This record gives sequence, C-alpha cells and structure tokens, in this order.
Amino acid sequence: MEKARNALLASAAVRIARALVDEIIAHAREEAPNECCGMVSGADGRATGVHRARNAEASPFRYLIHPQDQFRITMAIEEQGEEIAAIYHSHTRSPAEPSETDINLAENWPDPLYVICSVAGPGAPEVRAFSIRDGQVEEVDLRVD
Repeated sequence: MEKARNALLASAAVRIARALVDEIIAHAREEAPNECCGMVSGADGRATGVHRARNAEASPFRYLIHPQDQFRITMAIEEQGEEIAAIYHSHTRSPAEPSETDINLAENWPDPLYVICSVAGPGAPEVRAFSIRDGQVEEVDLRVD
C-alpha cells in the first residue's frame, strides 16, 4: 500500500476519472441518509476503479467497511495487480472534511488516501481527498479528468 500512496502523492495530486467520481457520488446519494463507504483501486499513480462496500454501521454519523466486503474487495484489487489507493465514504450532514471519528479510524489504515463525498448541501456534492497519518490531516489535490 505504501507504493500506491507514494505513487499517488508523487505529483501532489490524485488523478481520477470523472466516471469514478460520479460513481462515488451516486453511491453517496443512494445510501443517504446513511454514510456510504468503499475502496478505490489504483495503479501507476492513477485511480482505476471504485469498489462499493456495505457500511456495517448503517449510520448517518459513521462508517465501517463490512468485513466480508473488505476481504472481497482487497482480494479483487490484489488479483488485478493493483493497490488500495483510497478509502472513500460520504458525509450526509457535514462538509467533505475528516471528522475526529474519521481521523481515529485512519489510524488502522494510514497508507491509503481518504476520499470524502459530502451530500449535505443543497448544491452539487463536494468531493475531496486527504492523507491522514498519525492524526495529521493533509488535503491532497483531487484532479478529475
């Protein structure tokens, strides 16, 4: 995972196709009012796929990737010869910024980036990416192409 993280952060921007961002937004809208969650696969510094997971918490305030989904998705990504580039989830009542809960959850997964999709506002969804390591949050430029 460190290899994927370093490759994605090498250019100080995450490159992701519009269709993948649209998939994350669709997932967030479908699961509202609960938070959605999943993983983004990547290779060579580029996000390559969105893998939906069930939120084991089924909550509008927190997420936990269902353990069966986590295993299934991780195996599928590895079989494709790719890495877990990011973990994504939605915020249904707050901006696309890591909450204290998000920061604490990242302690167990420090290598992937974190993509947060906020569907809280009346306008277009807000999608942002962050590096969260050792309790420190740093926004990463999300370059949609």
